[in-house]
Amino acid sequence: MAQAAVQMDREKLSCSVCLDLLKDPVTIPCGHSYCMSCIKNFWVDKRTYSCPQCRRSFTPKPVLMKNTMFADLVEELKNAGLADAPPHHSYAEPADVSCDFCVGRKMKAFKSCLACMASYCELHLQPHFNVAPLKKHKLVEATSKLQENICPRHDEVMKIFCRTDRQCICYLCSMDEHKGHNTVSAAAERAERQTELGVDRRNIQQRIQDREKDVKVMLQRLEAIGASADEAVSDSERIFKDLICLIEKKSSEVKQKIRSQQKTDESRVTEVQEKMQQEISELRRKDTELEKLSSTEDHLHFLSSYSSWSHLSETTASSHDFTVQYYEKMTAAVSEARDKLKALLSDKWPKITLTGPEKKVQRAAEDNVFPLNAFFLDDIDEAMSVKDEAPRRFNPQTRNIRSQRPPAAAHFTPNTFHNRQHEKIRRFFFQ
Repeated sequence: MAQAAVQMDREKLSCSVCLDLLKDPVTIPCGHSYCMSCIKNFWVDKRTYSCPQCRRSFTPKPVLMKNTMFADLVEELKNAGLADAPPHHSYAEPADVSCDFCVGRKMKAFKSCLACMASYCELHLQPHFNVAPLKKHKLVEATSKLQENICPRHDEVMKIFCRTDRQCICYLCSMDEHKGHNTVSAAAERAERQTELGVDRRNIQQRIQDREKDVKVMLQRLEAIGASADEAVSDSERIFKDLICLIEKKSSEVKQKIRSQQKTDESRVTEVQEKMQQEISELRRKDTELEKLSSTEDHLHFLSSYSSWSHLSETTASSHDFTVQYYEKMTAAVSEARDKLKALLSDKWPKITLTGPEKKVQRAAEDNVFPLNAFFLDDIDEAMSVKDEAPRRFNPQTRNIRSQRPPAAAHFTPNTFHNRQHEKIRRFFFQ
């Protein structure tokens, strides 16, 4: 009772702002008391001065004077051994386990007693440390589940474990419906299960370690995938730039060849044209002579002149003997190369899957690289070699590359594939 009275006195002498014992207590006109520093801070930068509890306003600002009576009471309370009030966080919140023996505002429970079936704050727990019979009680962390330890049928503490039915029971249950069952004390069953729990924890911890190692491996694989993907993008960009340069180079060569062939054909046609002009002039001259001869009245002169006149020479080859076959074949070859390149670079290329064996991935990848090496220039080179319907056969070395199968690799990675791909294209196109 004395402790309860002290608790009530402490609450009366507590500041409602800071919830601690009053320090330099002052009483404002409405009768409520506060720490001097608390009420000053509460009124800072305010136009009206009111009580934090009753909200009564004061005009002008009250003069704060120390309440000596409250100050003496606080000092006596401190001298009684309760120097400071418990901090406000020691009071029980709705979610906390509260002390079963506190009067008024309850404190947070510190321990629960399995013998008393009650929870205690630090103050009310002291008898369990000082009174001999209470020292034997089993104290546990404060819990709100003490009622679960009570047998709902006999209202007794359940201290026995029935292994037959695998449930906790009280001693009356062991003599009633659980009579003859395999029973042990709850403590003994707990000790055995505690050993099993230790084994389970070790197994779980081992699995955690194994999985952590696996996670590290996965992280390393993610880094490797990212590095390989970056390198593949870089290599692909470089390869396509090489292809663009190659196409531009071949375009320039084709243009040069066409213009060269154009000059040759134009020169030949011009030469024939000049011969035809000479032939026309000669024919017109002879036609004039024949016209004059036909109009003469001297028969002897006509016969003599006509007999000595030379017959017409063979006609120069006409223009229709020259064709545009070379240019048509060149255009067709370039178009065919374009169509093949478009087909090769369609959405179905490259047909590479990472679900199959690495050797199949290697073969599928290289099968899609070699057409670029094989067909892209063959038809154009063939068309460029055609001269006056006497086409030159394909370069045997180039033709062999088309049917050549690259050697199978012993090991394949994305990096080695892109390096090998780039080297093959570079070696064929630029050597």
